Amino acid sequence: MAVSLGMRISGLLFVGAVAVAAAAFTGLEGGDRADGGGGGPAVTAGPSTGPVTASPSPSTRQRPDGHIGAPAVTGAPGAVADGAPPRRSASPAPSESRDHFVAPAWLPPGPGSPDLDGTADPASVYDRLRDPGACGTALDGVPEAADGDEWTLLRALSSACLAVQGEGGDWEQADRDHAALAGEVRSCKGRAAYAVLGGLLDFHRRSPGATVRLRTPAGGTPACGYRIAGVDTGGDGTARPAEVIGIELADTYFDPAELPRAATVTVGGRQVPGVPLLGPRSGDTVVLSVVVPALGPGPVDVSLRYGGDEVRLPQAFTVAPPDVVPDPAPEQDTGGGQDVQAPSAEVPAGLMSFARPGAPQGGLEQVTGATPSAPGRPTRG
Repeated sequence: MAVSLGMRISGLLFVGAVAVAAAAFTGLEGGDRADGGGGGPAVTAGPSTGPVTASPSPSTRQRPDGHIGAPAVTGAPGAVADGAPPRRSASPAPSESRDHFVAPAWLPPGPGSPDLDGTADPASVYDRLRDPGACGTALDGVPEAADGDEWTLLRALSSACLAVQGEGGDWEQADRDHAALAGEVRSCKGRAAYAVLGGLLDFHRRSPGATVRLRTPAGGTPACGYRIAGVDTGGDGTARPAEVIGIELADTYFDPAELPRAATVTVGGRQVPGVPLLGPRSGDTVVLSVVVPALGPGPVDVSLRYGGDEVRLPQAFTVAPPDVVPDPAPEQDTGGGQDVQAPSAEVPAGLMSFARPGAPQGGLEQVTGATPSAPGRPTRG
């Protein structure tokens, strides 16, 4: 009886050890399963009087590689069984903490003014402002007393350029100047500067606290379409040598005051005589008066070179032939109430033809005698 009890106790201890080992093995294998479930058989301990049995789990089957439960995963990290691609979390990408703004458009090319006299004028200051880094110095050298719509506009644009880049400036003053100049700026560079200033102010209204770095546009359509718009000859499209004509220049991108000293004008391939005269100006249109050189009749081209640019207008007008000058009428002497005509080749020497009062219309009476300078000598009887 004692031996039988010891055997039972030993059997129970052995079954318990097997159960603990099986549970530990099942827990390790279950941790490797893709679905997180357990594997392995469920081991139970029966009563001390019965045999020990192990009931397999209905979802557990033995794999060809000898593992029970979930397969052992090997290979690259993140790989799963049966060659399926790894599952990745759909977590959103981290958002950037700083907003991005598209910089407003900056000044297009002019083209650049030759500025041959070196004096600051609105056209040359526009060219300096094309570099956004020079907005603080572009107006250096401009007299404070310089006024006019163009100067007011350039000062407002310089201030807004600094403000949008976070370098100072005055948004409120720029806005006031922009409103006051509506419809007042007439030059091609002035119109481009006004449009750019409006774009900066719109950007500031949408994003009051934002600053951006302005960029000089590379290439693009120039602000000015400089050309010879026409030639004024007085209305009939013809002119003669030595007459004055007016050359109308449109979209001038420079200071027209420099033209008389620096421009070269040709008509029909010949340079005009004298110095061109600067006529009236309206916005970016100016009239240059020149004298037509000696040319034969026919259509002619007109060209003007200033700095490195030349503009030409083909068949700008027609040179008219000179007028036919009539022969002058013979001189007449009305002294003594008689019309005296000069001697003609048909009148022999010593004879004069006089128009006698009362003679037939257009008739002449020939009087034979000595000329007034050679009195006659008396004849002997």
